[in-house]
Amino acid sequence: MYLIRCNQGKLYTGITTDVERRFAEHTGNDKKGAKCLRGKAPLTLVMKKKIGSKRAALRIESRVKKLSKVRKEMFVEGKIKIREL
Repeated sequence: MYLIRCNQGKLYTGITTDVERRFAEHTGNDKKGAKCLRGKAPLTLVMKKKIGSKRAALRIESRVKKLSKVRKEMFVEGKIKIREL
């Protein structure tokens, strides 16, 4: 799982098996990156966490996406742990 901050301070959450490759796709000019991140450069990878299975990663990603902006920031800062979600 990973979180990317765009130029407006918005946080994007995603999952992948290769964070560096996926981040390069988001920042590249090809059409492999997320549509919602296009035109929002510069992008910054602010967090990456290894999650055991795809099922667990999808569950945690869903929980993170439902957090408020303040709680997401606390998660990025390490004030909220994955097990607390």
